Amino acid sequence: MTKAEKLLQKLKSIPNDFTWNELKSVLERLEFEEVQGSGSRVKFIRRHDGRIINLHKPHPGNIMKKYALRIVIAELGL
Repeated sequence: MTKAEKLLQKLKSIPNDFTWNELKSVLERLEFEEVQGSGSRVKFIRRHDGRIINLHKPHPGNIMKKYALRIVIAELGL
């Protein structure tokens, strides 16, 4: 199993310690591009099908909230 596959499996399990950097890595491997919005708002856009995932970058830490992971999982259809 590749590192990307392991991260995707970790995402699906909605862990307490999934980081922003891990999420970016997963989405970039799925051909999403990060587009910075205002403040902590970030869009991930996949150009070839127009799919958009809107999130807030976690702060002050780097750990993703579980609700945000659920949004990503739903948007990806996992």
